[in-house]
Amino acid sequence: ASPAITPQLIVNQMKGYTSHVLRERHDWLRSRLPTLWTRSYYIGSAGVVSQETIMKYIENQKNV
Repeated sequence: ASPAITPQLIVNQMKGYTSHVLRERHDWLRSRLPTLWTRSYYIGSAGVVSQETIMKYIENQKNV
């Protein structure tokens, strides 16, 4: 995404799109659930850390 686009907008668009697609494919979702997603989300920043370092950290969390 462009740096000019806020993370909130990206998350809201992804939730809206996936909700629309899932409700089109599965009729039961339309009638049983008033909303598919909550309004909550989490976004974090890793700062100046490589993707490799983050992946190692995540893998090591499985061993804890």
